[in-house]
Amino acid sequence: MIEKGGIIISVAYVCEWEKRPKSNHCPSIPLVCAWSCRNLIAFSTDLKNEEEDKDLSHMIHIIDTDHPWDVYSINSGHTEVISCLEWDQSGSRLLSADGDGQIKCWGMTEHLVNSWECTQSSSLDGDPIIALSWLHNGVKLALHVEKSGSTNFGEKFSRVKFSPSLTLFGGKPMEGWLAVTVSGLVTVSLLKPNGTLLTASESLCRLRGRVAVADIAFTGGGNIVVAATDGSSSSPVQFYKVCVSVVNEKCRIDTELLPSLFMRCTTDPVRRDKYPAVTHLKFLTRENSEQVLLCASSQMGSIVECWSLRKEGLPVNNIFQHRSPVVGEKQPMILKWRILSATNDLERVSAVALPKLPISISNTDLKVASDTKFFPGLGLALAFHDGSIQILHRLSLHTMGVFYGSSGSSQRVGEEPAIKRQRAGGPTLHFKALQFSWTSLALVGVDNQGKLHMIRVSPSMGQMLDMNTLLRHLLFLLEYCMVTGYDWWDVLLHAQPSMVHNLLEKLHEEYMRQNQALQQVLSTRIVAVKASLCKLSSATAARACDFHAKLLLIAISSTLKSLLRPHVLNTPDKSPGDRLSEICAKNTDTDIDKVMINLKTEEFVLDGPPLQSLQQLIQWVGDFVLYLLANLPNQGSIVRPGFGFLRDGASLGMLREMLVMIRIWGLLKPGCLPIYTATSDNQDSMFLLFRLLTKLWLCSRDESHPQDPDETLIDECCLLPSQLLVPSMDWLPINDGVITKIQSKHPLRLQFGKPYTLPGVNPNAQVEVFRSPASQRMDHLRCLHLGISPTEDSKACTRCGCVTMLRSPNKTNAMRQWEQRWIKNCLCGGLWRRIPSTLT
Repeated sequence: MIEKGGIIISVAYVCEWEKRPKSNHCPSIPLVCAWSCRNLIAFSTDLKNEEEDKDLSHMIHIIDTDHPWDVYSINSGHTEVISCLEWDQSGSRLLSADGDGQIKCWGMTEHLVNSWECTQSSSLDGDPIIALSWLHNGVKLALHVEKSGSTNFGEKFSRVKFSPSLTLFGGKPMEGWLAVTVSGLVTVSLLKPNGTLLTASESLCRLRGRVAVADIAFTGGGNIVVAATDGSSSSPVQFYKVCVSVVNEKCRIDTELLPSLFMRCTTDPVRRDKYPAVTHLKFLTRENSEQVLLCASSQMGSIVECWSLRKEGLPVNNIFQHRSPVVGEKQPMILKWRILSATNDLERVSAVALPKLPISISNTDLKVASDTKFFPGLGLALAFHDGSIQILHRLSLHTMGVFYGSSGSSQRVGEEPAIKRQRAGGPTLHFKALQFSWTSLALVGVDNQGKLHMIRVSPSMGQMLDMNTLLRHLLFLLEYCMVTGYDWWDVLLHAQPSMVHNLLEKLHEEYMRQNQALQQVLSTRIVAVKASLCKLSSATAARACDFHAKLLLIAISSTLKSLLRPHVLNTPDKSPGDRLSEICAKNTDTDIDKVMINLKTEEFVLDGPPLQSLQQLIQWVGDFVLYLLANLPNQGSIVRPGFGFLRDGASLGMLREMLVMIRIWGLLKPGCLPIYTATSDNQDSMFLLFRLLTKLWLCSRDESHPQDPDETLIDECCLLPSQLLVPSMDWLPINDGVITKIQSKHPLRLQFGKPYTLPGVNPNAQVEVFRSPASQRMDHLRCLHLGISPTEDSKACTRCGCVTMLRSPNKTNAMRQWEQRWIKNCLCGGLWRRIPSTLT
């Protein structure tokens, strides 16, 4: 987004160590950081905290972007400074490598983002690792900007034919990693299905030499390409093809030399000796080995060049020009590196970040980007020693935006600063490591004092966009995250409260245009996206509660239906749950017992213990129905929880099905029924609720022509509080993450270990939506009361703030089946983080 001041990049938050080192320490090697597709950030510094005499150079720090103060520091066991960090494609495992040749693989303990353990390790003793990558799993998605207006997700985002680096029997990709060392070795470690590690090492070429900078890319045919240079700009940049195979249970590596290149600046007489060292070498994308970015530097400045590998015809000697050509003969072709673009003299570059958004950058695509004004993914970021960052077009290297550091201001290209910045004395604060988010709308950087900075990158890249175009771009990226399963936190950075309603409407419209199969796949993911959008605006906060309730409702419904078994094995294709849905949809009777008559009750027979263990879930369904009906007369405003269900025929139908199922189970095991406090002893509470719910469902089951509830129904709902005690539903708290606090352009300054609170709020009090801080705490997924001050260790969702106990108190298979649904992720798809019992 662009403001009147021309801001195109603004600081979202800055995290500092609670105790910074006394001395201004400038690391001699680059710090490292990595951003996963699940919005986890791992970083390492080579700082030393002199106050506590702690060497932090061998520590790995992991945070989730919404709780940057909750840092988890791992004592990595590395004996030298960590040189590489790499997340896997799922964003749940991390590789670390150091200057002694040690490589470690880290995995989450109990699926918690703030609990990690080393699961595998490999070593090349004494040979520092300078490039590291996971082997490719063969999954590649293309994002088609030119089809952003299409109604079909399959046209906007398509799978590209891409072979894994190594396959097991049946074509399954084999997991593992590949690293390049300073001495010119390439080492591969393969994770076998039985958990053991298969390792091998091979020289990149026959004549081994020093490698100072290297990078790794993959080809569609399953090969690996390594680019390497000895660090001198006068030396060639070499490229090697690496093929990995398993022969007789042993890993085999074959290497082949590919065409090399010399940097253009070394052939320019003016710049021949000006930039002696190659400091950065990166492929433009990991899946594109034909375009590479090079940066040569000196103590005074840098120059950046972009090169492309192209097929060219081999010129034929004049002797053979007049020879009559043979039929079908083609001109011989060779591969040759050609320079695409180069910058002018720049400040000294300290870090480079390349975008991860998979857009094509051919000339046609560049024209499409200029026509659609869709700029995310087109720019690469360069950080300089003066503290500034420039966004350059990743093909033409033209400047698209400039950020002058946290003390300065950002402005559009071409604008002169009103006041020239004064250079401060002493070492300048600058970024030593820089990484783009997965939608290229944010940057994370670690500076030379060990501080972590989060920077918001505008999708307009300095261009003046109208609101509809900006909304279309954000919608396009939200759809991309829905399809890929990537976290959309960085997209929310740009969604202002005034945009929320329009984004919700357009997202729903696009979703309803997809085919039924895709809608089913994305059914819970779109609800989670809507919930996180609603939290950005106080006007729609209540709707966020509705979406969380809908996620819980869908999960409970599918769990309860999965317990049903057909009475005889040779049944039709439809399961008992499908038949229940079909009969309830056809039978519009308001009498629950008459609906039951049409069902084969023998399919609902379960043993007593499973039914009794499910009572808290059944109780939540019963309480929720009562809450919705009792609040029907007051639901004239969108700011009240429950409003979203009044016109949602599908959800009301789901509740109606579950009441029928619960009614049948109550005949078998009365103890599993929901408990209501009625004013009359002979009140059949479920009969009453089903009758009113059916009337409300009949008004909204036709989504194209919904009807308002009639006066009779509203009057009966008005009487409900006098017949039954209406529970105060325990709505989910507002997520305590940072996303709701950074909608303004003002930067936040945060500290590790100190949660951020709103001004004027007690730091120890949890800010919640619809209940007082002193009320009962809930296990939101088990639907259990934990008391006012719970003593059990709990975990909270990093996305929605949902809280549940870490250890399961249940022994029955039915409840374990329920808990297995969210053992790895929350129902909204967010990751779990452990929270101490005192903060629960």
